[in-house]
Amino acid sequence: MTGSGTYDGQWVHRFHPTDDSDFRLVCFPHAGGSASYFYALSEALSPHLDTLVVQYPGRQDRRAEGCVENLAELADLTYAALRRCEDGRPLVFFGHSMGSILAFEVARRYQDDAGAPPVHLVASGYPPPSLLRGGTVHLRDDAGLVEELLLVGGTDPVYLENAHLRASILSALRGDYTAIETHPRATGVRLDCPITMLVGTDDPHTTLTEAESWREHTTAEFDLHVFQGGHFYLDEHGAAVNEIIAGAVRGVAGAGAAHPS
Repeated sequence: MTGSGTYDGQWVHRFHPTDDSDFRLVCFPHAGGSASYFYALSEALSPHLDTLVVQYPGRQDRRAEGCVENLAELADLTYAALRRCEDGRPLVFFGHSMGSILAFEVARRYQDDAGAPPVHLVASGYPPPSLLRGGTVHLRDDAGLVEELLLVGGTDPVYLENAHLRASILSALRGDYTAIETHPRATGVRLDCPITMLVGTDDPHTTLTEAESWREHTTAEFDLHVFQGGHFYLDEHGAAVNEIIAGAVRGVAGAGAAHPS
């Protein structure tokens, strides 16, 4: 499968097509986020890793569509889109914030429906499925949503000064927070693949104890990496995050994961 940009009904972006890599990385953005957030990561890992980035409805080129405000439904739709994009290469998942829970849910569908999960899940910046906090951010007025954005970071405040951009950002944020804050906890659910968890020391959404509890969701190896910083610690530690992802792929390759020759 060649060609850059968006394909498969706009659900998946492939910024730097790499047909020669043995694995594919699938990235799941944070609440309110879009595929472009992972452009730099895709560029950094190319040509050694073929990177796909999920584009949720309700933002950027999909801003005319309504957000999917039910995370299980969003997982079903994302799973179906990724299955349509398959080319036989094993998948590694990386999700940040809400994206980590969505990545877990899509991985569950691969395990239960397709018979095998991705070969590695890298989660970031969110409590595990069994410890989801819920929340009422999605019920706030626009000023309350802006307050949340300023708390967690990751959005240039200059974008909030433009009324049109602010409305678009807040619409996607509200829809995504509705999805993640109303998603039920999943206890006793494990993936048959290694999980690596990344977290910032000052993340208001994830304590170190919560991050460690991702261990309970895998039957395989677990690893935890702690970075100085808040919810968007990865903006400051991008090179280190990229290396952890690349290391996870090398670990799978070294363990002899099956892939096309």
